[in-house]
Amino acid sequence: MAAASDESISHPTLIGSVQRALRLLEAVGAHPEGAPAKQLAREAGLPLPTTYHLLRTLTHEGYLRRCNGVFVFGAAADALGRAGGQRHRRQELSTALSTLGERLDAAVYFAVYREGEVEVVAVGGTPDRPPVTEWVDFRTAAHAHAIGQCLLAQLDPAARKEHLSRYPVKSITPFSVRSKDDLLHRLDTVRRGHVAYEQQEYALGTVCSAIPIQVGSAAAALAVSLPVEELHRLRSVTARLRKMAEATLTTLAFSISI
Repeated sequence: MAAASDESISHPTLIGSVQRALRLLEAVGAHPEGAPAKQLAREAGLPLPTTYHLLRTLTHEGYLRRCNGVFVFGAAADALGRAGGQRHRRQELSTALSTLGERLDAAVYFAVYREGEVEVVAVGGTPDRPPVTEWVDFRTAAHAHAIGQCLLAQLDPAARKEHLSRYPVKSITPFSVRSKDDLLHRLDTVRRGHVAYEQQEYALGTVCSAIPIQVGSAAAALAVSLPVEELHRLRSVTARLRKMAEATLTTLAFSISI
């Protein structure tokens, strides 16, 4: 019984503190130029001593900062806002890719090369054309899939050499490129043709293509995958993807910052 009593006492106290802190943050948010403690206490409906205590705590944790006698949002609160915006933008991008996937009857991917890593930002698919399962980390297997090959082909020689020193070429499936020389020859072909094709090099039963996307200075790629039985469709689907990409470029460019 004692444990239950302790729990009933502590939880309302914790929740009440959180509620008061949230009301205070809401009051701060209503004043982009900031507001003093007394005004915030009044608008949040809090006693002034409680307000001072919460303001000190929130300032110490980085959610608020004091500037010329008024309180404004701090870096931690700004980071929360950016995270929410990023999730929203990522969802918008996934929706755009799903629309592309429905029109192409294929799974569609958008990826960037950022800070030395291959990053698949978003994917879109349909129940009949689901995205490939990432059974080997896409970052370590860039040499074995069309997305990675397309991105590596866009790097300068020094960046490409540095990447391959961290992630050496190795077979993922019986169809994967076998050596660094084979990969470099493949990347030359990708650069000339502005498209990367691969057949079951990353995932058995799947074929894929990727095209470079010009959005700012970042290396980026838009890709599709199909069941191997539909290899005959891959080139025509890729051509359609290239034409459709222009309508999606605004969303993709905005999403580089995700």
